[in-house]
Amino acid sequence: MKFSEIADSGTNLIEAYDAGRVRINGQDYSGALMVTAQSVSTDWGPAAAGDLTAGHLEALLAAEPQVVIIGTGQVQRFPDPTLYAGLLARGIGVEIMDTGAACRTYNILVSEGRRVVAGLLPD
Repeated sequence: MKFSEIADSGTNLIEAYDAGRVRINGQDYSGALMVTAQSVSTDWGPAAAGDLTAGHLEALLAAEPQVVIIGTGQVQRFPDPTLYAGLLARGIGVEIMDTGAACRTYNILVSEGRRVVAGLLPD
């Protein structure tokens, strides 16, 4: 799915997504990604939501986010709540959703100037 035209703000915005692919600022990515307003990391995360570990979530914390968004592929799959309970205890918002919803939510929050990190998983 392609999103509407986005003005160049110097911020990483997600322009399109479909199964296994995300386009950020004109570049296509596949595989697990970590996205912030300033960076894209292709060496984050497991291949499937069921393989998500506390270590993967800890890596997201390096971005010092207010909100962590996890996109779990075409279908929303909730990881064990004990994996992200520590983030909630620190006052960090955690949202688990399908990747399409995660991309849209990330764009909204980053455009509002929120410190958000998205961990996007392939199917």
